[in-house]
Amino acid sequence: MELTGQLALTVLMGAFLLAVLAWLSRVSQVGIPVPALGGSGYGGGESYANEEKPAGVIRWLTTVDHKDIGMLYGLYAIIAFAVGGLMVVVMRLELLDAQATLISNSFYNSLLTSHGITMLFLFGTPIIAAFANYFVPLLIGADDMAFPRINAIAFWLLPPGALLIWAGFFPLPEIIPAQTAWTMYAPLSAGAGMGNQANAGVDLFLLGLHLTGVSATMGAINFIATIFTERGEKVSWANLDIFSWTILTQSGLILFAFPLLGSALIMLLFDRNFGTAFFIGEGGPMLWQHLFWFFGHPEVYILVLPPMGIVSYVLPRFAGRRLFGFNFIVYSTLAIGVLSFGVWAHHMFSTGMDPRLRLSFMAVSLAIAIPSAVKVFNWITTLWNGQIRLTTPMLFALGFVSNFIIGGVTGGFLASIPVNLILHDTYYIVGHFHYIVMGAIAFAGFAGLYYWFPLYTGRMYQKTLGKMHFWLSMIGTNVTFFAMILLGYGGMPRRYATYLPEFATMHQVATVGAMILLVGQIIFVWNFVQSWLEGPIVDDGDPWDLKASGLYTAEWDWFDRKLQTAVTDGGEPAADSGDE
Repeated sequence: MELTGQLALTVLMGAFLLAVLAWLSRVSQVGIPVPALGGSGYGGGESYANEEKPAGVIRWLTTVDHKDIGMLYGLYAIIAFAVGGLMVVVMRLELLDAQATLISNSFYNSLLTSHGITMLFLFGTPIIAAFANYFVPLLIGADDMAFPRINAIAFWLLPPGALLIWAGFFPLPEIIPAQTAWTMYAPLSAGAGMGNQANAGVDLFLLGLHLTGVSATMGAINFIATIFTERGEKVSWANLDIFSWTILTQSGLILFAFPLLGSALIMLLFDRNFGTAFFIGEGGPMLWQHLFWFFGHPEVYILVLPPMGIVSYVLPRFAGRRLFGFNFIVYSTLAIGVLSFGVWAHHMFSTGMDPRLRLSFMAVSLAIAIPSAVKVFNWITTLWNGQIRLTTPMLFALGFVSNFIIGGVTGGFLASIPVNLILHDTYYIVGHFHYIVMGAIAFAGFAGLYYWFPLYTGRMYQKTLGKMHFWLSMIGTNVTFFAMILLGYGGMPRRYATYLPEFATMHQVATVGAMILLVGQIIFVWNFVQSWLEGPIVDDGDPWDLKASGLYTAEWDWFDRKLQTAVTDGGEPAADSGDE
C-alpha cells in the first residue's frame, strides 16, 4: 500500500511537470513588449528589461528579467501549493475514520513531514518572492533588481531543492521519505535508534531544505540592495510604498534567521553522517529546539509580513480611500521584525526551562500582539465610511483580516504559560497555525494574484469563478481549522494517524472542510489557467478605476505604457472588463 501511494504521488508530480512545460510553451508564444523604466541599473545603468528575449523554453531558462523571474516563482509556488494540498487531502481522508487503513502510519508521517515543509518553504516563501520580484522594481521606479543574475540563481536553486525534499516519494531503491515532522526534532532526526530516520531520504530532505534557505538568503540580500540603491528619483523613504516596506523588513529577518537554520542543518547532517554529537546526548535535543525555534518563529513573520503589505496595499484601493495611519503601519511592521526574535522559547514552555526565563518570553510573546493589533485597527478604520467595492481581491483581503484576527487571538492564548502547558502539542496548535498560514497568508496571496492579474497577463479573470473561489475557501478554511481548535480543546494530540472514537465527529467535520477547500482550489486553477489563455483582453491601463479615487500607482502606469506600446506595434485594443 505504501509503495502504491508513493507511485501515485510520483505520477501526479510527473503530470504537473508535463502540464507546466506545455503551459510555458503556450505562454512563450505571446509577445510582451517591455518599455523602459526610469531607474539607473546598479553598477553602470545596464537595463536588462530592454534586451531582446529568446523564444520558447530557452527564454524562461535564461531570463534575468525581474518580471519573468517573478512569474517563475509564482508558477513554482502554485505547483508546490497543489502538491502540498494533495498531500493533506490524502491525510484527511485517512483521518475520516479512526480505523481507516488507506495508507500506512509511516506513510502518513512522511506526508505530514513533506506537507509542512512544502507549504512553508516551497509555497509560502516563493509566492512572496513572486510578488516581490515582479512588483518591487515597478513600485520603486527601478529598471530591474540590483543583482539580476543572482536573482535568477536564487530561483533556480528551488527546483532541485523541491526534488530533494520530495525524493523519498520517488520509487528509488532503499530511499524512503523523511518522517521527522517539519520541526525535525533531535534525536529522531539525527538517526538515533536507527529505524526509518537513518535512511538516505532524510539526508536528501535536509539538503533540499538547505538549498531553499540559501535561495531565500540570496533573494533577501538582493531585495535590500535593490530598495536601498535602485529607487527612482521620486521615491524616498517617506513615500516608499507599504509593500516594499514589508519586503525590506522580511529580508532583514531572513538575513538573521535563515543562516542559523542552515548552520543547524549542517550540524545535523554531521551528526547523521560523520559521528559528531551536536544534538545527541545530554542537552543536545534542547540545543536543536533552541536553534530551530530561533529561526522558526521569525519564519512565521517572514511569511506573514509581506501578505500584510499586500492587504495594506489592496484593501484601500477598493475602499476608495487612502490607508489610514500609514506611518503606524510602517512602525508596527518594523516593531514586529524586532520583537519576532524574542519569542521563540514559547514553543518550549513544556521542556522544563527556568520559570523566570519562561516569564520573559511570555511577556515578549504578548507584547508582539500589539503591533499586529495596530495593523488590524488601521485596516478596519480604512474601511470605515469607505466606498467599498466587493471585488474578488477585496473579498480575499477582507477574508485575510477576519482569519488573521482568529489566528492572532488563538495565538495570544498560547503566549500564556498555564494555557500553553495544557494546549501544547494538541490540534489547537494546528488550527491556530493554519488560520495564519492558509486563512491569512494564502488569502493575501490570492488577493494579490487577482488584483494584479490584468497587469501580468493582459487579461481579466472570470469574476463569478473568482468569487466562488473565495467563498469556498472561506467556508472550507473556517470549517476545517475551527474543528481542529475544538479538537485541541478536547485534548486530541497532533501528528497521529489515528484517534480515539470520541474525536471522530470533529475529524469528520475537518475532512469535509478540507474537501470544500479542495473544490475551491480546483476552481481557482481552472479560472487562472483558462483566463490567462482565453480571458477578455484588457486595453485600459486603469482596469480597477483607481484614478477616480486618487489611488493610481506606479505599476499601473507601467502597465498603461505597455499597452500603448503594444498598440503602436500593431496590437488591437479589446473591450474593457471589470470586476463589479
